[in-house]
Amino acid sequence: MRRNAVRLLLALLVALTAALGTAPAQAAVPDSPAVTYTNPIAEKRADPHIFKHTDGYYYFTATVPEYDRIVLRRATTIQGLSTASEVTIWTKHTSGVMGAHIWAPEIHFIDGKWYVYFAAGSTSDVWAIRMYVLEGTGANPLTATWAEKGQIKTTWESFSLDATTFVVNGVRYLAWAQRNPSEDNNTSLFIAKLSNPWTISGTPAELSQPTLSWETIGYKVNEGPALIQHGDKVFMTYSASATDANYCLGMLTASATADLTNPASWTKSSTPVFQSSAATSQYGPGHNSFTVSEDGKSDILVYHDRSYKDISGDPLNDPNRRTRVQKVYWKADGTPDFGIPVADGITPQRLSSYNFADRFIRHWEYRARIEANVSPLADSQFRVVTGLAGTGTVSLESANFPGYFLRHKNFEVWVEKNDGTATFASDASFYQRAGLADSAGISYESYNYAGRYIRHYNYLLNVQAVSTSTDRGDATFYAQ
Repeated sequence: MRRNAVRLLLALLVALTAALGTAPAQAAVPDSPAVTYTNPIAEKRADPHIFKHTDGYYYFTATVPEYDRIVLRRATTIQGLSTASEVTIWTKHTSGVMGAHIWAPEIHFIDGKWYVYFAAGSTSDVWAIRMYVLEGTGANPLTATWAEKGQIKTTWESFSLDATTFVVNGVRYLAWAQRNPSEDNNTSLFIAKLSNPWTISGTPAELSQPTLSWETIGYKVNEGPALIQHGDKVFMTYSASATDANYCLGMLTASATADLTNPASWTKSSTPVFQSSAATSQYGPGHNSFTVSEDGKSDILVYHDRSYKDISGDPLNDPNRRTRVQKVYWKADGTPDFGIPVADGITPQRLSSYNFADRFIRHWEYRARIEANVSPLADSQFRVVTGLAGTGTVSLESANFPGYFLRHKNFEVWVEKNDGTATFASDASFYQRAGLADSAGISYESYNYAGRYIRHYNYLLNVQAVSTSTDRGDATFYAQ
């Protein structure tokens, strides 16, 4: 009888907790904590590729605006690549093939040797673009001995470029862009298995051609494939349209256990997954690659874009595409969310609730709250910058509304535009403290109301005094 009474009491307590909306137990510290970088990583470097090697170095290569050579940098951090010395490892031929338009190099380490994939034209026809491979012997590719392995032969002798290689389930593949002579477009995407790093095995399969409206602006283009695997799925991003402000990323999705050389295994996104943002002054993001953060816990999107929309003349002759990076976030369904190309400067973070693991601080009609499954992603991204009030404080700037900050007003937290007043600066400045409920987290104490912290109540953010364990949990967040 007593046992039944205890069970009934526990059931009533659970029901009461649910009815009152009391916070559940503490969320686990995120598997992928925040990482921040300062963009751009490199000026005048397009089609960027960053490879993290087992030696602890990141290796970086990209297209130079002179289109005449292949360069490499290395550093132990991604940010360090911005100031790392650059070495030319190969220069275009003075005549014949590989003599013009040296484009889109990628560096990979395969079976104990370094390989660089790149595209090049000929001095007799600069548009006779084909794919080629260099092989490097030596521990450090910046000082390695490089040998030309020749052209990657495909189905046709036609315009082909942007080779990338990856391994899924122990099988090495090559993906690239090529002109299919039977199609009325510039390039489509292809995939094939490799018998060695420079030789295709079997008949290449065509995965995608530019048919959607956003893939055909200026030019009909699918190019620059890049692959990332997450769980049981693989995602192939690619670039579409002309290389001006219309340049953007699309994405193909497949099961990691499927036959990746079967076009039916792949599904194409119906809309771009990454495109220009006038709000952040980033235009034509594309030709991406992927790497991982220094702690190995975050996936990083690497891409180029421009900081202005209007280009004088041929975009190919505009040298100002810059290499940039930002964190990739993963939705609950296991698909990537790239958000928007963030503003120049420090990259933003997301702040998840200590006691509601799936809820993030976001703005909705400018009111700040915590919410799950935030869309668009940028509504839940904030740049942690030097506090507007100074004196050791921080301010949280909206990622998709630059110049707008989290501030309290009547002790409610809103996202509002900085009006330049001392009152705004004070209301939008906070002391960043160790988490009140978990020192691994963060709490934000008001600059002008000591003892009051940003906390959620009924999922809305307020600036309130905290006293109970529930209060402290509501005022603790994890940076992601």
